[in-house]
Amino acid sequence: MVQLTGSEILAKSLRNEGVDDLFFIMGGPMLLAEESCIKEGIRPIDVRHEQAAAFMGQAYSRLLNKPSVCMAASGPGVTNLITGIANAYVDCVPVVAVGGSSPFKAYGRQVFQEIDQLGMMKPCTKWAERVYSIARIPEMVNVAFQKAMAGKPGPVYLDFPGDILYEKIEEEEIDWSISGRALPRARPHASPELINQTIEALTKATKPVIITGGGILWSDASNELRELVDAAQIPFYTTPQGRGVIAEDHPLSYMTVRSAAFREADLILVIGTRMNYIIGHAAPPRFNEDATIIRIDIDEEEISTSPRKIDIGIVGDAKAVLGQINDRLAEAVSNDNFSQWRKRLGEEEAIKRSRPGGNSVSDSVPIHPLRLCEEVKNFMDRDAILVVDGQEILNYGRQSMPTFAPGHRLNSGPFGTMGVGLPFGLGAKLAKPDTQVIVVHGDGSFGLNAMELDTAVRHGINVLVVISLNGGWTADPDGTKPGRDLGYTRYDKMAEALGCYAEYIEEPDEIRGALERGQEKVNQGKVAVINIKTDHTARAGTQAFAQYST
Repeated sequence: MVQLTGSEILAKSLRNEGVDDLFFIMGGPMLLAEESCIKEGIRPIDVRHEQAAAFMGQAYSRLLNKPSVCMAASGPGVTNLITGIANAYVDCVPVVAVGGSSPFKAYGRQVFQEIDQLGMMKPCTKWAERVYSIARIPEMVNVAFQKAMAGKPGPVYLDFPGDILYEKIEEEEIDWSISGRALPRARPHASPELINQTIEALTKATKPVIITGGGILWSDASNELRELVDAAQIPFYTTPQGRGVIAEDHPLSYMTVRSAAFREADLILVIGTRMNYIIGHAAPPRFNEDATIIRIDIDEEEISTSPRKIDIGIVGDAKAVLGQINDRLAEAVSNDNFSQWRKRLGEEEAIKRSRPGGNSVSDSVPIHPLRLCEEVKNFMDRDAILVVDGQEILNYGRQSMPTFAPGHRLNSGPFGTMGVGLPFGLGAKLAKPDTQVIVVHGDGSFGLNAMELDTAVRHGINVLVVISLNGGWTADPDGTKPGRDLGYTRYDKMAEALGCYAEYIEEPDEIRGALERGQEKVNQGKVAVINIKTDHTARAGTQAFAQYST
């Protein structure tokens, strides 16, 4: 008779769920599980910090629209995962976290690394559970994957006590009945009455706008959204997590007049995004207080807890509901319905874009961050995956660097975690190895997970990393911020020591050549780092998210 350990059953279960890559740091009691995963043909990506494992998984999941898996040893290994998992939770990304824990037969006896991991994970996951039965491991793993993708996606956590992982059981006693069960993609439709109300609202509108978020990506609704925009000729805007669902050079993407569009719109169609601080809670004065609000979301709690009164609330799948609206659209609008509205926004857009480029073409030294962004924008491939992480460089990059493909723009999202940049870039490259990946990093945020350059080199995950080196955390024009200064660290030298190609740039007219040389090295199989000294006094203005600033 064949006996299997809990670790071997876990590995086989993950393989049955279609897992190809594992993000982890080795350690007890997970060593046998990690070894077993490798034997099952799962590619091991061992990282330098567990936080980075969760971040890599998050980017990987976003690009492939499926769950990823990260794994950590007990105690501090699991607690190091928590920030990454919390970021995935706020960002609604289906990361499956697996953690080892102290043997449950000895709980409460202060054994090695004993802490309530399950209690710590529950507030930042959709679902967290401990495995007590070795025979039910395949079932628990499948349930974890189902929970991660059901409705609004999100991370889940499975806690594996060491004694379960090393316990043995006869193979015929294992319950494999639902292992590898397909993940259902429920697509609830809107009621006919709500579609009627939506169509009627569109017939009455004169200044509509569409605002979308990551829900379009998870629903795979980019085509349906584009069909609506093109047929109705309605201006559209995306939140940072949903960029690229329609190419941002689309003629109805009036990016520079977003504020005016929100202020004046008489109908706002919100699809697959939270009405959170990112869009000012859709509240006046940023938004027209008299506007009709239509909201479509898979999560009924999002609808019911909207911070502003919703005129038409539709609990449904974005792809399905947009399809219903598109089928009825000819009854509501023609291409001429909103022509004056488009003319109004287009004229203001043209005026703003005709103004001198300002800092984007500045030849000043130290280099202005907007000049850095401009050089990256003009260099990157149209379908490049662009990761931006930091403070000033993130804010400068929001509108200056466009995105043209669904899901190809990554940042920390509403949780605002710094240090995601490099791990996100590596996860993205593993998900889409044939696509150019560029990571634009602030120097402060880069330092948080800089050692993942070692991970990239060891595993041949070749990306182009561009660092905005302004000497510290955030801009500091007055030199008054406590703990701000980090110095102008030669990260290029560090990168070279880790096996990367690297350059240090101080002149703006040298940026383009450095990017070209760096990408050439990436194409030849190396990680490239371009460390660019930027102006520490350049402070990016952005929408106020709180009553204080950094």
